[in-house]
Amino acid sequence: MSLKPSLLAAALAAVFLPTAHSQTTEPEGAKRLERVTVTGSNIVSLKREGANPVQVLSAADIKASGKTSLPEVLRLIAANSGNSFNEQFTGSFSAGTAGLSLRGLGQQNTLVLVNGRRVAPYATAQNMQDVFTDLNSLPLAAVRRIDVLKDGASSIYGSDAIAGVVNIVLYGDFQGTEARVGLGRSTEGTGQSERSFELRHGFGDLAREGFNLTLSFDALKRDRLDQSQVAWLRDNDFRGEPGGTLAWVATNYLGSDPTNKLGGVQGPLQLINYGDLTPGKTGTVLAYNPAAYKTLIPGAERYHGSARATWRLTEDVEAYAELLLGSSRADLIFGAPLSVSSSLRAWNDKTQSLDTISVALPKNHPNYPASGSAVLNATLFDLGTRFKQDAVQFQRVLTGARGTTGAWDWEASFTQSSSRLRETVQNFGNRYEFERALKAGSYNFADQSLNSEAQRQALRISTLRPASAELIALDASASTELTRLPAGPLGFALGVQLRRESMDSRTSEQVLSGTELRPAINIIQGGRTVGAAFAEFNVPLLKSLSLNLAARADRYSDFGSAVSPKASLRFQPLDSLVLRANVSQGFRAPSLPEITQSTGVSYGSVIDPRDPISPTVARGVTNLTAANPNLKPERANNFNFGVVLSPDAQSQISVDYFNIRQKDLIDTETADFIIANEARLPGRVLRDEQGRIVSLTRQFKNQGTRRVSGFDIEASRSFALGGAGRLKLKTQLSRLLQFTLPPAEGEAAVNGAGSNEFGSLPAWRSSTSAVWSLGDWTSTLSWNRVGSYTQTYRPRPEIAERVRAINTVDLNVDWQLSRQLQATLTLQNLSDAKLPWDASTGSYDYSQGDPRGRFLSLKASYRF
Repeated sequence: MSLKPSLLAAALAAVFLPTAHSQTTEPEGAKRLERVTVTGSNIVSLKREGANPVQVLSAADIKASGKTSLPEVLRLIAANSGNSFNEQFTGSFSAGTAGLSLRGLGQQNTLVLVNGRRVAPYATAQNMQDVFTDLNSLPLAAVRRIDVLKDGASSIYGSDAIAGVVNIVLYGDFQGTEARVGLGRSTEGTGQSERSFELRHGFGDLAREGFNLTLSFDALKRDRLDQSQVAWLRDNDFRGEPGGTLAWVATNYLGSDPTNKLGGVQGPLQLINYGDLTPGKTGTVLAYNPAAYKTLIPGAERYHGSARATWRLTEDVEAYAELLLGSSRADLIFGAPLSVSSSLRAWNDKTQSLDTISVALPKNHPNYPASGSAVLNATLFDLGTRFKQDAVQFQRVLTGARGTTGAWDWEASFTQSSSRLRETVQNFGNRYEFERALKAGSYNFADQSLNSEAQRQALRISTLRPASAELIALDASASTELTRLPAGPLGFALGVQLRRESMDSRTSEQVLSGTELRPAINIIQGGRTVGAAFAEFNVPLLKSLSLNLAARADRYSDFGSAVSPKASLRFQPLDSLVLRANVSQGFRAPSLPEITQSTGVSYGSVIDPRDPISPTVARGVTNLTAANPNLKPERANNFNFGVVLSPDAQSQISVDYFNIRQKDLIDTETADFIIANEARLPGRVLRDEQGRIVSLTRQFKNQGTRRVSGFDIEASRSFALGGAGRLKLKTQLSRLLQFTLPPAEGEAAVNGAGSNEFGSLPAWRSSTSAVWSLGDWTSTLSWNRVGSYTQTYRPRPEIAERVRAINTVDLNVDWQLSRQLQATLTLQNLSDAKLPWDASTGSYDYSQGDPRGRFLSLKASYRF
């Protein structure tokens, strides 16, 4: 059920605004005014709240969430509205990773910083083109707070900040020692458990002793969760759901008719009615349940370390050095054992194309039929399940100095960061041994128990795919007060940046030699240099009104230049009221896989109206994706307007409207577009001798315009309950009003907000919490809601028009046993809510939730 805006506003006002009896209380302790640089500005000032909409997650907020990893914390942000993936996206070149997508614009449009500086992106691209920051490579124990800037910020930070910026601020002056250990387990019998450990240690008082060293370490180990372990998913039978089917896979047959069976029941194969798989069909087929071969959440083993040293060289100058290290490993099932059919391919590195591998049984083969087709469609179960492991090593070294010289505050730094991947797989297929065994008749497809272990081992291969990404940057900036105007000081900042970006994503030797059957390829080799200069003014027009003007010019060695201006107004007519507005232009530079030397091979399906055999049935094809050196950057115009109301020290409510227009979007043509325009796109469609499509060649290009708009609401209210303690309520809501773009080139734009037209984009997302403190106890009850959304594609009328909303409730209880020792109990998904059926995915949408069910954790922390 949707809340009307008027009812929603009334409810928020009733809860979060003070009553006539509310009293304003003074802060618990006077705080020393400190000059700081806030996220979204380069000007050092006393004000922590500027014209930009910034959501702040404190260390206390993170702890109260009960989450044990950084991406789990960030996925609770209501503005993370869709097209955001975590390690559940196992069928990608970046399995085991996690990113963030503000406004649903994709992970490549949200810039992630650590202490205001960039880090190296993940070692290879997701979906063949998306370059993003892997949140699983970053530490949690070292995090002091997280600033989420929900506005375009290219004028300050450059490319990739169209949707906003997430700045992860680490401890830099910690003193003492804190340790925390945790154990967690699913209560629903899946067998998944989790172990975590955090350690922070710091010594040295920067103000008194002139130095500080802060160290942190955290570790997480979590078991793998497979579909076969989840009770409501393990049968893969969704016939009880609207539009659901028995999602089993028919295999082991000859020709194109699955009822023309090859052999009998063996391994996981069962004899079932063809009509159970495809309504209207008759006869029986051999089929298996793929749930045993699908990992929902990879097993994870992650270690993070950080060190930050700060030295006060003089009264006005300090130097710092920072080291971040991350080591993560994801283990998962890649898929069912190798299957062979008429679409079997292997890579030909000389021609940079795919060779078709014959699967026709020769007449001397023991499985050659007495009559009919001899073309195989079989799964080689005795070769075993295919597995994959992704091991990632991450690092960032940051060193610099900052200080005050005369009237100028300045800072200069050097950054080097890298991400290195080693992906290994087992039980893939050897093309040359397959061809030999097929010709010699030494492998029995009909009765695989007859095959020798030597033959099986000869068919198996294991491969290694390496990849790396590196970033090197020099930054320098300075700010000052140029003069004092009648309304206040005229602030000014300027700076420069020089950056080198490179990516070297390779494939395995077995793929390059043509040995691996059914290869997926994501080769990216390239680099570029970026130079930038920026300036910013903060102009006090009145005591209550200030104007901020910023601009940045970036020069890329591959595509050219981009200029990003921004203007912001902040008006505070009352102590309790702030009005803010921002207008800016931004850009996203073409990613290295989009513009440099890259080759991609992936698999999909199309309906080909010119197919001579099945013009109305989807057929599997191979997609070849190529870069385009002539790409332009994506450009964006951003507008934000907000109101912040703070009636007293215990209450605050803000409403911010956002509007983004993004043009020259970079993507490949859709398969439907290429097929429909085959005559004027020579060489893009490759057909076999029968006239059936074998592969499609796609190239990145600038196309289309996207418009996104909506509003965010944040509110908080504290209540003093006397002898019953203290209660604090907080909520954040995000409403997506518009997400409009053409579904394909040449088509009219449609609004995908509140639907799954462009990925699942619920119109509403919210996160609400109640924190109750009483004596040594602090309890946090959190309600996270992902709104329902419309099914765009309904090929059958029985498919439900909407996917239901997701509501989960989490409970976190802290008990302070002594000044040093604290115990914590956390129950994630308290009611064990199941994810709703989504016919477009064939089960549920993993981008909106996870299938673990209720999860219990116990933690203990000790401060020395």
